[in-house]
Amino acid sequence: MKKPLIYSILLLLPSLVVSTSCSTSSSENISLSGAFALYPLAVKWGEEYRKLHPDTRIDISGGGAGKGMADALAGAVDLGMFSREISPAEKEKGVWWITVAKDAVLPTISASNPFLGNLQQKGLSSTQFRQIFITKEISTWGQALSSANADKINLYTRSDAAGAAATWAQFLQWDAKQENLQGIGVFGDPGLAEAVSKDPLAIGFNNVAYVYNINTGEKRPGIEVIPIDVNENGRIDPEEDFYDHAGSLLKAIAGGKYPSPPARELYFVSDGLPENKAVLAFLKWILTDGQQYVKEAGYVPVDTAILQSELQKLNGK
Repeated sequence: MKKPLIYSILLLLPSLVVSTSCSTSSSENISLSGAFALYPLAVKWGEEYRKLHPDTRIDISGGGAGKGMADALAGAVDLGMFSREISPAEKEKGVWWITVAKDAVLPTISASNPFLGNLQQKGLSSTQFRQIFITKEISTWGQALSSANADKINLYTRSDAAGAAATWAQFLQWDAKQENLQGIGVFGDPGLAEAVSKDPLAIGFNNVAYVYNINTGEKRPGIEVIPIDVNENGRIDPEEDFYDHAGSLLKAIAGGKYPSPPARELYFVSDGLPENKAVLAFLKWILTDGQQYVKEAGYVPVDTAILQSELQKLNGK
């Protein structure tokens, strides 16, 4: 199978310097690392902010939500990109955070899956996904679709500490963690999307930005979404059918038709309130003028009340 070009490109993205300026002082440098879920939006924000502030250098690298939290608490970066609920233990360590956008984790399969049509009609419920990913009570496509087919389901998950994996586990079972998910571990969202797209019998999960081409709204070549049978009636009803285009999916996330989790808020985190004035100015811009780019980048804006609350945090309130 020809390797989808988009994933080759995305695999090159985990580390990006938005500016190549060499004339800036250290106080004008801003560094970010972490969640692949937030990476494309952070790059968009970095590019737009640099048009207004060309002397600011912004370094952005991926690596997963776990890396973002670890780097932020260690002071290795100014801001960590984070994509799951912040745990009590992380709060006890003094992590500071603001909510900046919202997206979702989607169950994904190869576009070459031989059961694609049946899956799009029936979908799978959270109970069935739990029996596939956690308990393994369902291990064949026949069991998933109530047929005699014995083809094994090939499970994929994330090998890095990922907000997407933690959020997906929480959707399947409220107290489950990433470690409870079965399957072959693959590093990073781009890698997982590529692995699933190349295996016709695979099931995985991906963030919205790695399933849809946000410029066109169409699904990326080689990958498809399993609709979630929210009411568990064994079929995808019209109100559950919104996966054909990124626009309809994002509208469903914003309107609560897509369950939460696996929809979730996205955060920037740091070791206490940032003191770097350049970082604070960047965050203030993200929570105000920068919000105009959220939909354009393929994400769901957070409520105005939340944005106002997060702005107060920048003032130490």
